[in-house]
Amino acid sequence: MQNDTLFIRPIESSDNEPMAKIIREVMTAYGAVGDGFSINDPEVDLMYDYYQADGCAYFVISDAQNRVLGGAGIGPLLGGDPATCELKKMYFVPEVRGRGMGQKMVEHLLKAAKNLGYKTCYLETLDRMTEAKALYAKMGFEQLCGQVGNTGHSGCDSFYSKKLE
Repeated sequence: MQNDTLFIRPIESSDNEPMAKIIREVMTAYGAVGDGFSINDPEVDLMYDYYQADGCAYFVISDAQNRVLGGAGIGPLLGGDPATCELKKMYFVPEVRGRGMGQKMVEHLLKAAKNLGYKTCYLETLDRMTEAKALYAKMGFEQLCGQVGNTGHSGCDSFYSKKLE
């Protein structure tokens, strides 16, 4: 991959297939397969459709050729406080990592969450996703002792929350 300019833009219906592929490849690389992992969520194949619902937003990273290289979204925390959103499905191809796009994406999502009226952002990840955990700590997320809400992702073992200012 060249040093193409990368963009964050709202997901489009044509992004469903590339995002599903990215999610499956990244989750498989981290061993996040099987019961209790979001790789099995029905939204994986229809990201655009799922994130059109109220209180939801999903954005992709694309390059100058409009190739989808990753994405992330927010939505209501199932079984949780209505003022809390969940940061969901943040996965990037390896070539994008280490270029500052994770921080830019999280900033973008937190701004969108605040604009949608959320007061807190929650997320779940895996202890072995060390780069993601470092990013969340850098962005001011506090590690929690356990799961909040009812996401259905029993395979996750690291939980974070951040008050939106």
